Amino acid sequence: MRRRTLALGTAAALGVAVTAGVVTAGPAAAAAGCTVTYAVSSQWPGGFGANVTIKNLGDPFSSWTLAWSFGAGQTVTQSWNTALTQSGSTVTAKNAGYNGSIATNGTASFGFNGSWTGTNPVPAAFSLNGVACTGGVSNPTTSPTTTPPTTTPPPASGVPSDAVWVASGQWDSWTNNGYTLNNDVWGGGAGPQTIWARTGTNWGVVANHPRTSGVKSYPHTGKTLNRTLSSLGSVSSSFNVSVPPDGDYETAYDIWANSNAYEVMIWTNQHGAVGPIAESYDANGAVPSVRNLSVGGHTWNVYRGSNGSNAVYSFVRTSGTDAGTIDVLAVLKWLRTSGRWADVTVGDIQFGFELSGTAGQSNFTTNTFSLTYG
Repeated sequence: MRRRTLALGTAAALGVAVTAGVVTAGPAAAAAGCTVTYAVSSQWPGGFGANVTIKNLGDPFSSWTLAWSFGAGQTVTQSWNTALTQSGSTVTAKNAGYNGSIATNGTASFGFNGSWTGTNPVPAAFSLNGVACTGGVSNPTTSPTTTPPTTTPPPASGVPSDAVWVASGQWDSWTNNGYTLNNDVWGGGAGPQTIWARTGTNWGVVANHPRTSGVKSYPHTGKTLNRTLSSLGSVSSSFNVSVPPDGDYETAYDIWANSNAYEVMIWTNQHGAVGPIAESYDANGAVPSVRNLSVGGHTWNVYRGSNGSNAVYSFVRTSGTDAGTIDVLAVLKWLRTSGRWADVTVGDIQFGFELSGTAGQSNFTTNTFSLTYG
């Protein structure tokens, strides 16, 4: 997780949920009942994201249709985990092929993005399979079984069908084969973002952030070392990424030391209106403290600055690349031999995409990645 001073936007205040229940199906039907939770997960000027969870309190069923009406002219722009249609103000969400069956006390979840103007109130009422939500349960089964909630995947566009982990939550994380992935959406005014992964080293992000000032997110993978610099004999990393042709972003390592007293960023490529933290600036932007430093197998401009709570050293490659191998230990040792820090304890080493804005919905992919140390 990035530890910067955040400018909190409206999204943090909009974790609004509305809950209702559904009762009695028609004659000869199984006993029915449920709760529906509708939560606005994020909101930005003109758009919002929402998550909906159905919990079945009655007998199991094999398919579902949930309906509601928007009261302020909202419209759905994309959805996931559901077949969703809208006619006027009425929205109808049907199960996908894989989440129609819900056991007693089991759940199914889906999500969508939408647009709004003026206000964005939550829906006032729901119906499930044609029955109004009233909050009761009719003749529930005596021996309920449970199933885990369905993981909410992202919009289908840009997410491989063979992804084994998909998440859209602000701080969602997943550990695989020693690597921990984080969605890490933390900037004010961020738009929707979904992270997906086949493994901890083959993963990507589908994001749609406004091109306004400030970093919106840092989706990343990485490992925690908690080793002193002098105890490390090697730290090496290789990467291969695919990034969009437009947007405001950089591909970067983020390395933390001495309980986050130091932050080291290694930028391998950058695009658009982004720049490192620096002590001084001129008409061209940040001014490096060291130019054309060759270390770790690459040539960098080095910047020193502070984000208000820790010292920041940024190594920005003089020419961007989407693939390569870096001797990370050599970079960290240069900071020591040049007197910029001492025998620090290296904590997290992360690698990912620092996103300030995207040109519409954009895909960022880590095709391969490795981090080894000894």
